Amino acid sequence: MNYHYKFEKILDVKEKEKDEALSAYKNAVQAFENVARELYGLLKKKEDLEARQAEKMKTGLSVQEIRHYRRFIDDIEKSIHYYQNLVMNARNRMNWYQQKLQEKNIEVKKYEKLKDKDYSRFLMKQKLQEEKQADEISTQTFYH
Repeated sequence: MNYHYKFEKILDVKEKEKDEALSAYKNAVQAFENVARELYGLLKKKEDLEARQAEKMKTGLSVQEIRHYRRFIDDIEKSIHYYQNLVMNARNRMNWYQQKLQEKNIEVKKYEKLKDKDYSRFLMKQKLQEEKQADEISTQTFYH
């Protein structure tokens, strides 16, 4: 007697959905990391620029150079603000995909658990049937 799980196709579909959710989650993580890396680079650039400006202030700077640094820092701060929003959106998106992935994992586990229980019942029925056949054989042997 061969075992066939009646929800095998559904389990396959759920596993495919889980794989797709995993792929989407990995892409969201990668996007988050890329945007966060850009933000870090901008923050580092601003920090270095401010340190350089502070160092030059000790030796003396012209008003024109001070304006130049200030304008450059303002531009970097605008970019930082923009990337902070991108990072926040990417984090939210990543968290959303993570939640969807967890939901898909739970669905797959439910069907796998059903399959395990169904297989256990199949084995139990098969065992009972074999015992019944063995009893019939021993009864027939006894009568002959």
